[in-house]
Amino acid sequence: MSSNTKIYETLEFAKVQAQVQQYIQTELGKDKVQAMRISADLDQLEEWQLETEQALGILTQRKVMPIPRLNNLAPALRRLKLEASLNALEVAQVGRLLKTIKQLITFFDELAEDDKVYPALSKWVDQCVHLPQIEKLIEQSITEEGNVLSTASTELASIRRQQTQTEEQIRNQLNQLVKSKASQLSDTLVTMRNDVYVLPVKAEYRNQFGGRIHDQSSTGQTLYIEPQAVMVLNQKRSELLVAERKEIERILMEISVELMPHYDSLKHNQLMVSELDFIQARAEHARAFEAVKPKFSVENHVALWQARHPLIDVKDIVANDIIIGEEYRALIITGPNTGGKTILLKTLGLLQMMAQTGLHIPADRGSQVGVFDDIFADIGDEQSIEQSLSTFSSHMTNTVRILEQATYQSLVLFDELGSGTDPQEGAALAMAILNYFRKVDATVMATTHYPELKLYAHDTPKTINASMEFDVTTLSPTYRLLIGVPGRSNAFDISQRLGLRADILEEARGGIDTETQSVNEMVANLERERREAELAHEEALEQLALAEQLHKDLRTEYNRWLEQKNQIVEKAKQEANEKVEDAKNQAEKILQEIRELQLEQGSRDNIKEHVLIDKKKAFDDLKMPENLKKNKVLRRAKRQRQFHEGDDVEVISYGQRGTIVEQTGAEEYIVQMGILKMKVKADELEPLDKVESKVKVNVQRSAGPKVQTTLDLRGERYENALHRLSQYLDSALLSHHPMVTIIHGKGTGALRQGVREALKRHPQVDHFEYSAPNAGGNGSTVVYFK
Repeated sequence: MSSNTKIYETLEFAKVQAQVQQYIQTELGKDKVQAMRISADLDQLEEWQLETEQALGILTQRKVMPIPRLNNLAPALRRLKLEASLNALEVAQVGRLLKTIKQLITFFDELAEDDKVYPALSKWVDQCVHLPQIEKLIEQSITEEGNVLSTASTELASIRRQQTQTEEQIRNQLNQLVKSKASQLSDTLVTMRNDVYVLPVKAEYRNQFGGRIHDQSSTGQTLYIEPQAVMVLNQKRSELLVAERKEIERILMEISVELMPHYDSLKHNQLMVSELDFIQARAEHARAFEAVKPKFSVENHVALWQARHPLIDVKDIVANDIIIGEEYRALIITGPNTGGKTILLKTLGLLQMMAQTGLHIPADRGSQVGVFDDIFADIGDEQSIEQSLSTFSSHMTNTVRILEQATYQSLVLFDELGSGTDPQEGAALAMAILNYFRKVDATVMATTHYPELKLYAHDTPKTINASMEFDVTTLSPTYRLLIGVPGRSNAFDISQRLGLRADILEEARGGIDTETQSVNEMVANLERERREAELAHEEALEQLALAEQLHKDLRTEYNRWLEQKNQIVEKAKQEANEKVEDAKNQAEKILQEIRELQLEQGSRDNIKEHVLIDKKKAFDDLKMPENLKKNKVLRRAKRQRQFHEGDDVEVISYGQRGTIVEQTGAEEYIVQMGILKMKVKADELEPLDKVESKVKVNVQRSAGPKVQTTLDLRGERYENALHRLSQYLDSALLSHHPMVTIIHGKGTGALRQGVREALKRHPQVDHFEYSAPNAGGNGSTVVYFK
C-alpha cells in the first residue's frame, strides 16, 4: 500500500470514496471504504477487479446480495469474550448477522443451481459459518427490534399472563370508579404516573378515594391518585415487573453463554459480510458511472480510451483518450489557461487510483492502466500563509519531496511546472527536473506555459508534446486533448477576430523572433494536418457506415424475397389442391348418384365398392403435397393416434363432426354423427378437441372502491404486514390489475424476505422482481399476475 497520503488530498480521492459510501450497508463496510489505498501488488489488483466485475454481473441480472443494515458488533463481541451478558438489542443484531449468513449461502446456492458461478465472491461466502441452532434460539427469543418474546421461556410467558390479568383487574376497578365518581374527576379516564395506574381527581375530593398521590397538575387543581381499591393490585403488578426483568436477564445470560463458544465464528462472519458489502458497493458504483474493468500493464503502459473525470457531471465533461508510457514516458501539455489541462492531470491520476483500489474506471472498454508503486502530484496554488511560503516556494517544496521519493515505477503529475518565478529561470528549472525524471524513467505528465518546453518535448527522447484544442472561431476551448501537437498562443488570432487594427497586429508579429514564429508556424501546420486527418477519418467512417447499412438492407431484401418466394409456392400448391378437392367432390357426387341408381334398379352388374374406392383414391392422388403442418393425412399418419369411446372426431370423407360410440375392430369404429351411426375406418378419422357444454352463469358485481396498484407496508409489524399483503393480492386480482408494486423498504431485510416468500407461494403470482434503481431498487417489489 502507498505511504504517500498527500496524493489522496491533492486528487480529492475522498469524494470518490463518498460516492462508493452511499451504497454501503454495514458499518464495517464503511470502514473498508475509508481505508481504501492503492496497491502495487498485481495479483491483489486482479483479484479486486474480478470481485467488482462478478458483483456487477449479479447486479446486471437485477439481483443483489442480501445484505441488510448491520451495526458493528465489535463491542458486543468483546463482552462475549469477557464472558459478560449481551443486552437484548445486541442479541438481536447477532441474530440478524446469522440470518444474513444463511441468506447469503442460500443466494449463492440458488445462483449455482442456475449454472451461475462467481468464484471471486463465493470464496468469501464459503468462509462463513452458519449456526442454525443459535439462529433459531435467537429467533424464538428476541425480536429484530430487540424485544424479548414470551416464547423465550415458560416462566416469562407465565409472568406476562399474570401481568395481563392483573392489569385487566386494575383497569376494571378503576373504570368502575370512573363511572361512579365521574363528577369528582377532572377527566373520565385512567392514566399512569410513575408506571402506576392512577385517576385524575379534583383536589377537593382527594379524601374520597384514599390511596396515594403520585403527581399533581401545574395548577394544583388535579391530583393523580392511586385509589386504595387498587393499591394491592398495583403492588402485585410492580412485583411482576421485577420478576419479568429478572427472567429477561436470565434469558439473555443463557443466550450469551450459548454464543460465547462461537466468538471467533461470529467475528469472522461479520468480516465476511462486510467484505461482500464493500465489493457490492464497488459494483454499484461501477454501474452508476458506466465504468469498466481496466487491464493492467506491469510496464506501466497507460491507454485510457474516452476517459472521464469521475467528479464532474457527465453532461459537462469531455471524454479524452490519454496514452502514455509505451512510446513516450513524458507528456508535456502546453497552451493557455482554462483549456482543461489541470482537469486532464486529475483525470489520469484519479482513474489510476481507482483502478489500483479495486474500482472500475469511467472509460471505454479495453482501457489499460499501469501498476505504479506510487502516484505523486503537484497541482494547483498551494501557497502556505502559515509557513510564509510563496506560490513558487510551495510548489518547489512539493517538487523536492517528489524528487526524493519517486522511482522508475512512479506516476508523477505536475501542474504548471516551474511557474511562480522568472520565466527564463522557471523554464530552465522545468527542463532540468524533467531530465531527472527521464533518467529515472518515471512516467510524467506535466502542464506548462513556457514555450521553451515545446522544443524540449520535440527534441527529447521518450517525450512528446500535447495541447488542449482551442476553437478560434468561437474563441473558446473544446477541452479535447491533442497528443503530438504543442499548444500555441492564440493572442494574434483572437485579437484579429475582435477587431484589432491590422497595422498594430503587423507590428506585433514583427516583434516576435524568428525562432518563436517558426514554432508557431509548425504548430499551426500540425493542427491543420490533424484536422485534415480527422476529416478523412470521419469521411471513411461515414462511408463504412453507409456500406454496412447497404449490406444490411440487401440482406433484409434477400430474406424478404426468399420468404415471398416460399409464400407464392405454398399459395400455388394450396390453390391447386383446392381445385383438385373441388373436382374430387364433384366426382364423389357422381359416384354416389351411380351407386344410388344401381340400388334403385336392382342391377346384377353393380359396380363393386372397391372399384369406387380405387377411383376415389385416384382423385386423391392428384393433390400436390403441402407443408406437413397443413397436410392432415401425413399429420395423422405421424401421430398413429388410438381412439376411445366418447372421443370427438371428424369423419374426413363426409366432413362431419362425430363421436366414437364403440370400437368394432382393430382399425374400425362406430361413429355417431347427429342422428346417424355408421362404421368408419380409423384412417378416415381426425381427432378433435372436446367441446365442453357451456353453462351460462349470471354474475353480479357490486361496485366497490378502486384498488390501488401500490401497497406500502413500511412501518408495519411483520405478521400484520403479511396479512395485509395477502388481502391486497386478492383485491388486486379481483380488480384485474396485471401488476402491482409492494413497498416494503430496505430496513433489516426481514420484511422484504417475508414478502418475497409469500409471493413465491401465491398461486396467482406469475413472477416478481425488484423495482428499477430510480424507482426504489430493492426497497420495493413489482409483482406480475398470471
